[in-house]
Amino acid sequence: MIIDSFKEIVDESSNIVIFTGAGISTESGIPDFRSPTGIWSKNQPIEFQDFLSSEEMRVEFWKRKFAIDVTISQAKPNSGHMVIAKLSKSGSISNVITQNIDNLHQDSGIPSNKVIELHGNTTYAKCLDCNFRVELETIKKNFEDTKKPPLCSKCGGIIKTATISFGQSMPEDEMRRAQEATLSCDLFIVIGSSLKVYPAANFPILAKKNKSKLVILNREKTDLDTYADLVIHDEIGSFLLNSFR
Repeated sequence: MIIDSFKEIVDESSNIVIFTGAGISTESGIPDFRSPTGIWSKNQPIEFQDFLSSEEMRVEFWKRKFAIDVTISQAKPNSGHMVIAKLSKSGSISNVITQNIDNLHQDSGIPSNKVIELHGNTTYAKCLDCNFRVELETIKKNFEDTKKPPLCSKCGGIIKTATISFGQSMPEDEMRRAQEATLSCDLFIVIGSSLKVYPAANFPILAKKNKSKLVILNREKTDLDTYADLVIHDEIGSFLLNSFR
């Protein structure tokens, strides 16, 4: 059985890195961004340069943000997140590299220093100039009162959610940490990612080239399935739960 093959690979490994994408969080009710019925099929994403240059675009950005938050704020870690947290607690997993911005890995109990967020985190905001952190509740209240995008109370700079937008540079520290984790692991498990977004999708290839075993668990086929030692097309939460009861 494929579960037995999966468990055998996991049991034989001493340094596992998990790489997660949107597929693990859709089971928590968070809509996908890139799918044909995803959020971006209704509203094209706002480019980073447009966000910087146009107050009108920043207003639109925050309108969309608070509309989406109605769903995201209610989301809880699902069985897939919880199984990964259990493996992390046991010491089997060194790091979780994620393309997700929903904070659900941390909410499941994985320490923040073990979660490498390639695309940032949407549960708080920060100043683009001085990096001052701002909580969303404060921004939302002021935005509803003034209808103007927030500015930093410390330096007057533009405030944005702590996420990586189209046209914005990837975070150097997180990319470095992800590369180090990838090169040190002996098993790299992709969970719920279509592996279409680069440079993030380079990490499974890097792991494989560095003699790590590669497992891909995703509902649909990915472009990197042929690289993998084991490919599993199944529902993520139920498969992981059945594998580690």
